[in-house]
Amino acid sequence: MATTSERYFYGTGRRKTAVARVRLYPGTGEILINGKGYLEVFTRGSHQAAVLAPLKAAGAADRFNVQAKVAGGGITGWAGAVSHGIARALSVSDETVKPALRRQKLLTRDPRMKERKKVGLKRARKAPQYTKR
Repeated sequence: MATTSERYFYGTGRRKTAVARVRLYPGTGEILINGKGYLEVFTRGSHQAAVLAPLKAAGAADRFNVQAKVAGGGITGWAGAVSHGIARALSVSDETVKPALRRQKLLTRDPRMKERKKVGLKRARKAPQYTKR
């Protein structure tokens, strides 16, 4: 893979509690997530499509090697975070792809988070069972 002396483009992606630190190196299209191939990490087709979406939108699927380190959350959060990170790194590498990425909402961070538990409730919204007598 790429060495540390090579020039790369960096992007941070976030989704739920997952954070992805993404580096784009000039290359042939190899995608590594935490040192493993992305097909090994993301077995579900929807997750694989999410990871590839920004590269396809920018038309850069075979121009960059992607190296990502992801922490926190689950697999779906990871896929969203990697997608967001790749989109941000692509926009840094080439400003002309920014409108295409923005049109497909790939540069927008998904704001949905887990809702906090409230006092007097069992979960965020589930109330204790009501008893009349």
